[in-house]
Amino acid sequence: MSRTVAVIPAGGAGTRLWPRSRRATPKHVLPLGERGRPLLRASYDRAKKVADEIFVLTETRQREIIASVLPEVDADHLILEPSARGTTNAYGLAALTLSRLVPGAVMIALPADHVVRGTAQAARAVRTAVQAAASRDVLVTVGLKPTFPSTGLGYIHAPGRPNRGTLRVKRFIEKPAAATAKRFLREGGYYWNLAWFSWRVDVFIEELARHAPRHLAGLRKVIAARDSGDEAAAARVYRRLPVEVVDRSVMEKTDRLVLVPAAFDWADIGNWAELGVRVHADARGNSVEGEAVLVDTTGSLVFGDRRLVAAIGLEDMIIVDTEDALLVVPRSRAQDVRRVVDVLKRARKTRYL
Repeated sequence: MSRTVAVIPAGGAGTRLWPRSRRATPKHVLPLGERGRPLLRASYDRAKKVADEIFVLTETRQREIIASVLPEVDADHLILEPSARGTTNAYGLAALTLSRLVPGAVMIALPADHVVRGTAQAARAVRTAVQAAASRDVLVTVGLKPTFPSTGLGYIHAPGRPNRGTLRVKRFIEKPAAATAKRFLREGGYYWNLAWFSWRVDVFIEELARHAPRHLAGLRKVIAARDSGDEAAAARVYRRLPVEVVDRSVMEKTDRLVLVPAAFDWADIGNWAELGVRVHADARGNSVEGEAVLVDTTGSLVFGDRRLVAAIGLEDMIIVDTEDALLVVPRSRAQDVRRVVDVLKRARKTRYL
């Protein structure tokens, strides 16, 4: 029987959660999981329930950060990207690595920065995905039944009744307008795209060869350079690979994709406004963590740190306080926080990154 291997992607910096999320404290190590656990720890503990073996897929520069949260993960269970180059390259590197370490393995990708409640239902969906990937030459994704018309998530159209626990995927839809999202919810057959994937590694490598041959050819050179002990050459080759998310390079093009429909409480906390939804709001619609005094203030989010935050006359604002940086932004522009990070990079104010 195929061995089930969980791969936990734990890269990136979560720039839209600045100033809490930084190079030294990326999003997946923030205490946003259940009972205040780091997201990475919560993801690892979920993976233990469904996998025979677990690997963490991360950038070389985050190696020590990962070790601080998961000291039980040894070097043999780290798949290291020389630098961040998108999920096509990351998953391709993982698949090529596992094809040698665990031949015939079924891989399940479970991102490190998701919040999940309803772990029994989530585990059931993952096991169904793994079973489908093990028994059929398919790529599998887990789709979540929408509970509201979200405009911040991608959708997957997979109509009909499940056959052996899966649905045939017809198409992907990028983040829709509000009216379209409402129609998806009304019509049914549409699922939120969680980016939880499962496949036999040989099947995924076949699909890379069909749909992303340039990525695969480069990744084989990376592996060859590492085999020869030339990590610097591997890094140079990796940096030249085209950056693309696996959804576009493979998932939207393959004719072998099926979906496992699921229903559990899940969130990909991409910005402060989305995180605020998970913090209890008072009668005036304000959500507060830390010490705050709010006067004539409504619909606002305050994330304090070591000092009192006072606000007067604000409406629909976000305030995030840290020891060395303060963020103030309208809720409607929460997605634009990454632009602050871009400005800091250009200004070479690296101490704030």
